[in-house]
Amino acid sequence: MTASASQQVAGHPWIRRFYSATLMALSPLIWHRVWREQLPGRSRLERLGYIPAAPDCLSGSERSLWLHCSSVGEVVAAKPLIDTLRKAYPQRPLVITTMTATGAQQALRLANNSNGMIRHHFVPLDFPCAARRFVARLSPSLAIFFETELWPNLLASCSSYGVPVAVVNGRLSERAFVGYRKVRRLMGDALSHVDWLGAKSEADAARFYCLGMAAEKSQITGSLKFDVSSDRKLFEVSKHLLSCVSGRPVWVAGSTHPGEDEQVLAAHRLLCERLPDALLILVPRHPQRFDAVAQLCHEQGATLARRSLGELPDEATSVYLGDTMGELQALYCAGQLAFVGGSLVPVGGHNLLEPAVFGIPVVSGTQLANFSDVAEVMRAADALVEVEDEVTLADVLKRLLSDPVARRQLGEAAQRVVEANRGALERTMAGLDVLLPSFTRR
Repeated sequence: MTASASQQVAGHPWIRRFYSATLMALSPLIWHRVWREQLPGRSRLERLGYIPAAPDCLSGSERSLWLHCSSVGEVVAAKPLIDTLRKAYPQRPLVITTMTATGAQQALRLANNSNGMIRHHFVPLDFPCAARRFVARLSPSLAIFFETELWPNLLASCSSYGVPVAVVNGRLSERAFVGYRKVRRLMGDALSHVDWLGAKSEADAARFYCLGMAAEKSQITGSLKFDVSSDRKLFEVSKHLLSCVSGRPVWVAGSTHPGEDEQVLAAHRLLCERLPDALLILVPRHPQRFDAVAQLCHEQGATLARRSLGELPDEATSVYLGDTMGELQALYCAGQLAFVGGSLVPVGGHNLLEPAVFGIPVVSGTQLANFSDVAEVMRAADALVEVEDEVTLADVLKRLLSDPVARRQLGEAAQRVVEANRGALERTMAGLDVLLPSFTRR
């Protein structure tokens, strides 16, 4: 679609009013959904935009940067961008908003190490008054929305208050695009308030154009996920674990979901028929499921140790439950290979690059809609093994855990993919710099 065609779709405030009325009608259901997405000591009034107001005395170069990431996966993926923004604009506070409580916990970990220069708020519900109140009180110098977080009233409020808007790592899967296309006029109105889009791929950019994004305000930057950081401090955690399981075959199943934990545990039982001393490090995706997964392990006869209880695996431990937050990459590093979850069930997969950046061999299921671009590159480089169920997963585990040469080749190929595709971060920062006064850049 050409830029002129995009403009024809954009700019329909009447459709936003209809959308807002629909939200208000559904507000009891919406409140019920977000009520549990909360942290102790945090007011739910944040969901209505009630946050502390920024001081009026702030100069233009001191106003905050605002980055919105929906959940924990987006906060983790945005970590390289967060670090670079802090270095590039050290005088500007960075406010991270999330929709979910797990995302908030991840953001707060970053805030705890920032000397007060990173703050977290829950994003307001997209009611018109809440959106306007939030933007007015925050008064950011730039609003950055990660991937597909396109909230029409929030975007319009940014425009009303003169806040430039960027969408970074812009992603629209085919499935999401089908849904958004049904409300194309609403999306066109929302995208008319976006000043710059950094799309992940040509296919993603094309889908944004079809929804109304102006081509002249867009750029294909590549995926920020390839700029994943490899913090060597993580090896301190993994080294401690490895000292407890020296010589044992160890594999990690990370970010698993309901219906997938059962398949992972079944694959581990099949693996233990060949390698009886094998250890599974199991890391469920959501903390509210930790106890349920522990119970599942007990029901299936696994000898369990839980990280949250300060326990460490011994020679009798069959499953080590990684039921803590923020340690997934460290736990990946403790394994000889990594299975990345959300891919044996219709979730769309999780970040294949988190283990790959450390040279850990990567295995996943076939349901990778959320990471199709990453998976495609890894397949082409023979850097990814995909399985269909617990039986094929067990077969791959038996083969790779018995073949150190094959593991090394697969891990090195995965690491090369990461290194060869870096650069989206630099292109994204160049796009963001244009939206901010150049004198504020260090």
